[in-house]
Amino acid sequence: MKTAVVLLSGGLDSATVLAMAHEQGYACHCLSMDYGQRHRAELAAAARVAKALGAAHHRVVKIDLAGFGGSALTDTNIAVPTGGIAPGIPVTYVPARNTILLSFALANAEVAGANDIFFGANAVDYSGYPDCRPDYVKAYEAMANLATKAAVEGSRLTIHTPIIAMSKADIIRRGVALGVDYASTVSCYQPTDDGLACGACDACRLRRAGFEQAGINDPTRYVKNS
Repeated sequence: MKTAVVLLSGGLDSATVLAMAHEQGYACHCLSMDYGQRHRAELAAAARVAKALGAAHHRVVKIDLAGFGGSALTDTNIAVPTGGIAPGIPVTYVPARNTILLSFALANAEVAGANDIFFGANAVDYSGYPDCRPDYVKAYEAMANLATKAAVEGSRLTIHTPIIAMSKADIIRRGVALGVDYASTVSCYQPTDDGLACGACDACRLRRAGFEQAGINDPTRYVKNS
């Protein structure tokens, strides 16, 4: 069985990507990052999702991006926007996050003997993050194949972004077909400690609209009156 490292945040997108990798026959080594985000509900969700979708292994690695701040997701002094999705790169962008997460996934892949990394980047229904674009992923893959012992010795790495060109509605339809329980996932930028979604942040708005457009009942647990 082929081995892959899957970056798993605990959200809707990464859960779908894990299900897609599993369907393709990979033994999935899931990697979640405790990077100093303002809540831990998504890490609990990642553990649930990894177990439910048959991951071969699930690892949580702790780093400290909150030490730098600069994002509403890592600095509690910066409010999470709740007024609707605005143009431009929002304050929920975490500087260099995906580059750092992919670097940890790359290290994990080399040690695990994996030639494949699955990453839930999406360039359609997203919040304008520059590190979710196809050009970024292509550039990172090229760098990875210059920087690693495995690649230099002939074992090239591929970064898979199977949902990068899919709408949120299409992602949801695909996940439902693969048996993803979206009630177990957490996408909200500021959920309660027990995982209730605020219903107002960009992530909640994109998620709710996706279920509506897919014509599928939204199983998300929202706070009252959201």
